[in-house]
Amino acid sequence: MKPIFVLLAVALLGLAGVGGWWLTQERRWQGDLFCIERPGTLWNGLAPLPSGLTPECPTYSRGYRAEVHRGEARVEMYRLPGWQPKVLLDPFKRAGYGQRTDDVLPGNYTAFLDRGGELLQYHAVQEGETKTTLITISGQP
Repeated sequence: MKPIFVLLAVALLGLAGVGGWWLTQERRWQGDLFCIERPGTLWNGLAPLPSGLTPECPTYSRGYRAEVHRGEARVEMYRLPGWQPKVLLDPFKRAGYGQRTDDVLPGNYTAFLDRGGELLQYHAVQEGETKTTLITISGQP
């Protein structure tokens, strides 16, 4: 009888370990920062995130969240005080991205960046009376 209890205990410990691992992996996709794969970095480790930026993720539908989870799309968002639409362009340029467009409208800035066929959209919007900048970077992972 004793070997059966030992076998059951080992099986339960194994299931608990697998369950714990699964929860830590899946919890990210349920949280508000589901799109930030490597916190403290820009575009999944491209460069350290400059100080003063607060990471966010879009509040899109579950379908969009699932696309990011499956690796079909990537999006990162950062909020910072004042109107600083180009603050994250330099890290991308230092990493080899070329800037293809430079479109400025009042309260909006958009640029397309390219590195060997990897195309990213960089979009900054001026928000609210407090004049914060919300930068959204999106593209294929």
